[in-house]
Amino acid sequence: MRIDALVYRKLLEVPKGKVTTYGELAKAVGLKNGQRAIGRIMNKNPYPVIVPCHRVIMSTGRVGGYAWGEKVKTRMLESEGVKIRDGKIEDSALIHRF
Repeated sequence: MRIDALVYRKLLEVPKGKVTTYGELAKAVGLKNGQRAIGRIMNKNPYPVIVPCHRVIMSTGRVGGYAWGEKVKTRMLESEGVKIRDGKIEDSALIHRF
């Protein structure tokens, strides 16, 4: 299985209202120090309606980048119940660990 398909499949495990980090997702698919690779894979996601790449955030809790802009990503997360203040997730308990 291609690594991008593996990453997208793993990301489907993150439920609505939760987030994961680029690093967590990288570890979950066996990419040591693969945060940047995960970012590139998320940026090329051909199925954004199905594969929720907006649920992947930075390890600092910051929302991070998104193909359609950080504001859109923030609005999508907030619509799922994730509280964000000053570009950062307020509750680290919402971070899904694999």
